[in-house]
Amino acid sequence: MTGQALELNVFSNKGSPVQNIKYPVVKSEYDRVWCKYCGFLDLDLPQFMSIQESLLLQQLEKVAGCPLGRRLIGNRTPASVDEYRHLVPLTTYEDYLPELDPGDEPSLPEEPHVWASTSGAAGGCRRVPYTLEAYHRSLENLMSVFILACSRQRGQSSLVEGDRVLYNVAPAPYLSGILASGASQLFNLRPVISPDEHDGMDFREKITRGFEMSLRTGVDIIVAMTSVLVKTGNEFNQMSRKSNVSRHLMHPGELMRVLRAFLRSRLENRSVLPKDLWPVKALIGWGIDTSVYRDLVYKYWGAYPYEFHACTEAGIIAVQSWTRRGMIFIPNSNFFEFIPETEWLKNRYDIFYEPRTVLLPDVKPGERYELVITSFYGMPFIRYRLGHLVRITALEDKEAGIHLPQMVFEARADDLIDIAGFTRVSEKTVMQSIANSSINYEDWIIRKEIREGKPALHLYIELDGGNRKVDLASVLHGELMKADPGYYDLAVMMEVRPLEVTVLRQGTFKDYYREKQENGSELAQRRPPRMNAPDNVVEELLSLGGKRMVSVA
Repeated sequence: MTGQALELNVFSNKGSPVQNIKYPVVKSEYDRVWCKYCGFLDLDLPQFMSIQESLLLQQLEKVAGCPLGRRLIGNRTPASVDEYRHLVPLTTYEDYLPELDPGDEPSLPEEPHVWASTSGAAGGCRRVPYTLEAYHRSLENLMSVFILACSRQRGQSSLVEGDRVLYNVAPAPYLSGILASGASQLFNLRPVISPDEHDGMDFREKITRGFEMSLRTGVDIIVAMTSVLVKTGNEFNQMSRKSNVSRHLMHPGELMRVLRAFLRSRLENRSVLPKDLWPVKALIGWGIDTSVYRDLVYKYWGAYPYEFHACTEAGIIAVQSWTRRGMIFIPNSNFFEFIPETEWLKNRYDIFYEPRTVLLPDVKPGERYELVITSFYGMPFIRYRLGHLVRITALEDKEAGIHLPQMVFEARADDLIDIAGFTRVSEKTVMQSIANSSINYEDWIIRKEIREGKPALHLYIELDGGNRKVDLASVLHGELMKADPGYYDLAVMMEVRPLEVTVLRQGTFKDYYREKQENGSELAQRRPPRMNAPDNVVEELLSLGGKRMVSVA
C-alpha cells in the first residue's frame, strides 16, 4: 500500500520558514504510518519508562541552562530520575511568574514558536509557550487521535486523504484552536471551515456556522466537546418537528441531505436527528462529561465518542485505543508522576506538606491520582501539578493486547466539594446524577454553602423546556445517593438532605454569556464555573433570573 503526503513550509511566529515536514495520512492498513503514530501502544512498561527517562534527561539539559530552570532546579542538574524527584520540588503555575506573564522569553529554555492561553484560577489567564518541536509533537499526537478514532482493530483505520473535518473548538490562542489551525494546514484532511474564516468568529457563532456548512459539504469527522454534541442533539430533537425544509432549497447539496434525513426519520417513526444529516466516521470528544453522555451521543449521532485527554500546559497526553476503553498515556508527550489521593488529601489540609509521587509502574487499579508533568522539547514546566485527578481503571487491556495502564479523567482537584468530611463531590458525579434523572437542562452550577451553621450543596440550574413537574431536590438527592457512596453515608448516618436546588429562568445562562461578551471578557470567562462559583457569579445569575426565579427547597 502507499500513502500520500502533504509537503509545505512551516512558519515560525516571526514569519520565516523554518523547515519542510510531511504528514502522511492513512488510506487503509499502512504499517509505517501506524507504527509512527500508534506504535507506542505496543510498548510494555519498561519500554515506556525507558522513553520517559531518556526524554527527561534531555529536557533537564535544556532547562538547566536558562534562568527559569536555575531558579526552579538550582545549579545542580539531576543525573537520574530518582535524583530529580528527590531534589526538585513540585510546582504550580504561580512558580512560573513573571516569566510566563507577560512573557520573558530570554528566561525560558527555548524560544517560543507560539503562545497558547487558557483560563486560570480566580478568572485569570494562563499563558503557555510552545516551542516549535513541542508544537509539531502535539500535531503528531493529534494525528494519532484521528487514526485511532477511525480504527476498529489494530493496524487498520478508515481515515483517508480528503476526509472532511469539522472543528467545533475554541479559536486561537486557545490550544484547541492552535492545533485545529495547524492540522488544517498540515494534514491531508479538509476542514469544513478554513482557519482563516473561523478565527474571527465567536465560539457559538462558529458552532452554528460549522453545522450549516456541513449541510452543504458533508462531514466525516467531528471534533468537539461532548457537551456541544449533546446540546446539538437536544436541539435537533426539539426543533426538527417544526423545521421548514424550504430554507434548504437554495443549495442542491443541502436539499438532498435534508430530504434523505427526513425520509430516514419517517421510516423509523421519529424526529430528525444529527445522525440522519451527518453519518460520520468518528466523533472525537473530550470533557469530563464524555463517559456520562456516551450513550446519549450515540443516540443522537449514531457513533460513540472517541475520547482523549489534553490540557494547555501539557498538550495531548492520553488517548483511547480502538476498543474505546480507558485512555493510555503517550510516553513522548511529558514525563508523568502521580500523587496518590491519600497524599493529595494530606497536602489539601496542610499546605506545607510536600506530597510524594509514584511513577506509572507503581499505580494501582481503582486508585485516584493527581497528575504531575515535566515538559519535554524545551517547554517550561518542571514537576508541574496539573490539578487533574485521574483514576486507573486497569493495568492493561487484554483484549487489545495493550500492556500499559488504562486511566479515566475523574475531576479537577480544586473543584471537589468536601461535605462534612464524608464525601468529596465532583463535577462528574453531579453530572451523572442529573443525567440519570432524565432532566433536560441548559446549564448549571453547584457550590458548597453554609445554612444555619451546616454545610449544604446548592445547585443552581436552568431547565430546558419539556421537563415534567417533579421535586428536583428529592429526585437529585436520590440519584446522588446512588452515584456517591460518601454522599449516601452522609445522608443516612446524619439523617440530612444536604442538597438544595434553585431553578433559574430560561435564558439566564445565555444572558450571562452575552453580558460577558459585551464587556469584552475572554471566551473562557463567559461561562460561569460549574463547581464552587464565587459569590459575585451567583449574585449575577440570580440577578439575571429576576423575579421569575423559582426556589425549590
